[in-house]
Amino acid sequence: MADYDHPQFASPPCFMHELDPAFRAETEDDQAAYDVSRWRKAQRERLIAERLAIPAEERTRLAGLIADRLDKEAGDPNGRIFSLYWPFRGEPDLRPWMQLVIDRGGRIALPVVIAKGEPLEFRLWSPGDKLERGIWNIPVPAAGEPVAPDIVISPLVGVDAARYRLGYGGGFYDRTLAAMATRPLVIGVGYASARLATIYPQWHDVPMGRVIVV
Repeated sequence: MADYDHPQFASPPCFMHELDPAFRAETEDDQAAYDVSRWRKAQRERLIAERLAIPAEERTRLAGLIADRLDKEAGDPNGRIFSLYWPFRGEPDLRPWMQLVIDRGGRIALPVVIAKGEPLEFRLWSPGDKLERGIWNIPVPAAGEPVAPDIVISPLVGVDAARYRLGYGGGFYDRTLAAMATRPLVIGVGYASARLATIYPQWHDVPMGRVIVV
């Protein structure tokens, strides 16, 4: 690394930041965003490791508690579309609750990544429907027209007191919610270990409507 204080330099190689306040502000904002990104990456890795360390039997028990809470928070599922998810890397497994939603007249949609940088698409799914491997090899409906869910159940890696969600870093949920004409109720679900004082929300982050962590 060059030593810019060395006498051979008459002045810093670049001093635009000293002349243009707008340039300085942009640089500081960029550095702050970079610092937040690095911090989030470290927290994400730590929280996922802690989640995976929870014994399978305990995760099953906690998923049951979350399902009980969802019954109260979401209300009668009859006639409504619930977006859920296929469990990944220790996320609460709510597939038994999906069946209960269907049994009570609700419908299930699963999120599908269409392309990097694009909003998610939600496709209806019922047990027995054909699935294919999507991003990260997560099963997704192989076909179907997109639908608009009434309630989105979103798995979270971390969450803060303002209901901002720390996910896997792709920004898919935030991008999707921002693009929806009518925003559904979003309920974040996870384990108590996911709680953070803050995720340092940025301009593109969208807070969830409710949070269930057990």
